[in-house]
Amino acid sequence: MCLGIPMQIQSIDGFNAHCEAKGVSREVSLFMMQEENLQPGDFVVVHVGYAIQKITPQEAQTAWELYDQMLAGE
Repeated sequence: MCLGIPMQIQSIDGFNAHCEAKGVSREVSLFMMQEENLQPGDFVVVHVGYAIQKITPQEAQTAWELYDQMLAGE
């Protein structure tokens, strides 16, 4: 099973972004989202190091709530 992880963009440098989620920071490629107008503060779904979709803060929160429930074994 593959998961897309919601992350918040902290900064952008060309086609790369510094993103954060739950205290974990990663460098993420924005190459697949060249046509999107992405800004620091936006949320994206990250899969294998690539941002693949822009999402709302509410969608990111909902995804993390579901992931937390799965990790808790509920």
